[in-house]
Amino acid sequence: MKYFAKIVDNLVTNILVADKIPAIDTNLYVETFRDGTKFNFATIGGSYDAIRDAFIHEKPFPSWTLNETTCLWESPIAYPEDGSDLQPYKWNENTTSWDLL
Repeated sequence: MKYFAKIVDNLVTNILVADKIPAIDTNLYVETFRDGTKFNFATIGGSYDAIRDAFIHEKPFPSWTLNETTCLWESPIAYPEDGSDLQPYKWNENTTSWDLL
């Protein structure tokens, strides 16, 4: 099974699933992979950076910045590592901090 992202003005507008490479306009569709190839799996609303050959998800919060190496968005403050997976946190954009749920 292969996945192809439809790109319009550098934005992912659709994802096509096919068993083999279909006869499609290669200027509109770019193959996307679930294994991390091309950085991230394409998501509708995300973007495609042709220079990096990378899919980038939508920016989750205004304060977050793009990690140029991983093409992932990062919060200005690292996620708390309190030694417990049972302590879930949620990003608070108003305070630009992680709040314990």
